Amino acid sequence: MTQPFQEIVGLKNQEGASSELVNEGNNKQVPQSSLAYLELLSNYAGRFKKLRVQDITDSNNSEAHAGHQDLSAEEIIRVAGARYVQFSTHWCDDYCMPLHPYASGLEDLSEKENRDVELAQFLLAAAERVSCQQLERASRMLLHCLFNSSPGGNAMQRVIFHFAQALRERIEKEAGGTILMGCPKNIENELIQNLDTNIALACHQKIPFNQVMQFAGVQAMVEHVAHDTKIHVIDLDIRRGIQWTCLMQALVGRNESRVELLKITAIGIVGQPTVEETGKRLTSFARSLNLPFAYKQVYVTDMIEITEQHFEIEDDEAVAVYALYVLRTMVSRPACLENLMSVIRNIKPIIMVVLEVEANHNSSSFAIRFIEALFHYSAFFDCLETCLKGENRGRMATEAILSEGIRNIVAAEGGERTVRNVKIEVWRRFFARYRMVEIGFSESSLYQASLVAREFASGKFCTLDTNGKCLTVGWKGTPLHTVSAWRFL
Repeated sequence: MTQPFQEIVGLKNQEGASSELVNEGNNKQVPQSSLAYLELLSNYAGRFKKLRVQDITDSNNSEAHAGHQDLSAEEIIRVAGARYVQFSTHWCDDYCMPLHPYASGLEDLSEKENRDVELAQFLLAAAERVSCQQLERASRMLLHCLFNSSPGGNAMQRVIFHFAQALRERIEKEAGGTILMGCPKNIENELIQNLDTNIALACHQKIPFNQVMQFAGVQAMVEHVAHDTKIHVIDLDIRRGIQWTCLMQALVGRNESRVELLKITAIGIVGQPTVEETGKRLTSFARSLNLPFAYKQVYVTDMIEITEQHFEIEDDEAVAVYALYVLRTMVSRPACLENLMSVIRNIKPIIMVVLEVEANHNSSSFAIRFIEALFHYSAFFDCLETCLKGENRGRMATEAILSEGIRNIVAAEGGERTVRNVKIEVWRRFFARYRMVEIGFSESSLYQASLVAREFASGKFCTLDTNGKCLTVGWKGTPLHTVSAWRFL
């Protein structure tokens, strides 16, 4: 008898925060005391270490040590959190705050940074009052946040704006008692799927995360099919399929075991045009390399419909599964996730590569979710500010997706809450049910991934680390994504 899914994913994570993947039926939050909120914030502010710029292209870069270094958005939040805890007794019940009761402690910050820290404190104060069900007081503080922030400001102001909007929506729901149930839509995922291809490609070329992770994942696949001549890749969410052009080039370059056939099966939801478009591009690219190639599209109305028969696997094929940010979309639907994993296990792939968001956005506690999300998204917005300068269209489209994630994490409860990212420790416990063993990455793969990061103008801020056998990719030291490789016993 296997352990129930809800029990496995409900275990405490390493921060001591509950990581239930599903918490349906517990829509009404128990009010958090101010003391508990401040203790929680203090733990998080202390846990996120002082960020260090890791210049992987030149460890002696003089610019990294010369003059005043602007704080990142995540650092602003960390400073604001520490200061808010330290001077919490100075806050009034009204939306006004005493003028810089701690100004002497911030003499090293610029005037702009001081303003951002103060604005972040207003947001933290509003969230505390929401967690304590002091909704009227929270609303007054949010007025100040929204008046002094905008979706067109600097990274910190944009973060404040989107979180303040989400808090205001939560207040309106709680005041009106209108938390919806039923069949929720994952709007965040829909926005990702419908992102304009040109915008997606432009972001892909300037933001290092995906290329670094995709390279490590594809390289792991290449190493595990080194002696196979018929290779079948199952992509659970192919999107634009850029990673498979790298796989094709690697396979064509093999000196031994010439590839007789590379087959890619792409899973798509009915109505997604990108699956067919991606197939045409990949077929054309394979033809240019003279690589034997087959592309199959599998359409379902819902991922729970997936069966083994969809994949038409031949006995002499080496099967590899690629899961790009797709498992996270099923966390709120355990039956769907369990069905998919059972199907994959029965297929018996020689390797499964999983790329996921590294964050705890699934706690039943509103306060934990809010604080974790605030640190996580602050680092992401700071990344977009740096990588997409001059690319306002791409930045705004990407931040619209992030904003929907923030809204869902902060404002929704129960069945409405579809954005439920969990950390690698939770996935490890879940995968253990299916007798999956983490196989890690070769030193060559990790080194090559670091070389990929160097190719980006902002590559020095892209930090690579390992967590057990998985690769963690972050921004200025804050973990944002993981890529892991697995095999079945």
